[in-house]
Amino acid sequence: MPDAPARVFASPEAIGEELAARLLDRIDRARTNGRRFLLGSPTGRSPKPVFAAMARQLAARPRELNHVVFVMMDEYLVGAGGTLAYAPATAPWSCHHFARVEIAEQLNASLAKEQQLRAESFWFPDPADPGAYDARIADAGGVDFFMLASGASDGHVAFNPPGSARDSETRIIELSEETRRDNLKTFPAFGSLDAVPRHGVSVGIATITHSREAAMIAWGGGKRLTVSRMRAARGYEPDWPATLIHECAGGEILCDEAAAQPA
Repeated sequence: MPDAPARVFASPEAIGEELAARLLDRIDRARTNGRRFLLGSPTGRSPKPVFAAMARQLAARPRELNHVVFVMMDEYLVGAGGTLAYAPATAPWSCHHFARVEIAEQLNASLAKEQQLRAESFWFPDPADPGAYDARIADAGGVDFFMLASGASDGHVAFNPPGSARDSETRIIELSEETRRDNLKTFPAFGSLDAVPRHGVSVGIATITHSREAAMIAWGGGKRLTVSRMRAARGYEPDWPATLIHECAGGEILCDEAAAQPA
């Protein structure tokens, strides 16, 4: 498999416009072919320009999204009665909250009710049975496109920390301090590092690389190190999980000029 090329854009908004147009085209084609479109998605800052651009393009030309399934990458877990359960969906830093507010509400805003994403359009891994997520994805035909984002300080993808095995699948993960610090920057609503959960349920490296296409989104000066590490790699390097992009069919690194500068 060839190395994933890196494409450099003038701004995060330019990345968003390019990827939004590509995704909506693929979504339209899936609809024409009478099938669902499974879109793997992270939360946080990185994908926001893409969802904003999709919303603008949908406002200019509405189309149906009711055949789209968002395969969400992960969710924070908190203690509940001696077990680990989803973080509250009302918490502004939870992945369920992001899916509802940043994706569903934004993309549905200009669509008729019958065209809109629904609650069942969003899938999350279940902490009570993480392995069932990979089976559910496979049974649905696999992820068509995985949008990806990388941690700035250690290259984590979803909650996969450095050292994650190439064949890892969906599982519960104890979050590293580096990941938790990155997440505190992403979601200042946490207030302090102590408030960031210590566990999450997350897709694995193999879950991602089984997708048909993938793009790693990286923008801003804070992402220079991870872009440099990805561009220097020739395959998956466990000490920097973001290098998984080289193992993805049709994988690309989409970065802005600030992130493309030498680290």
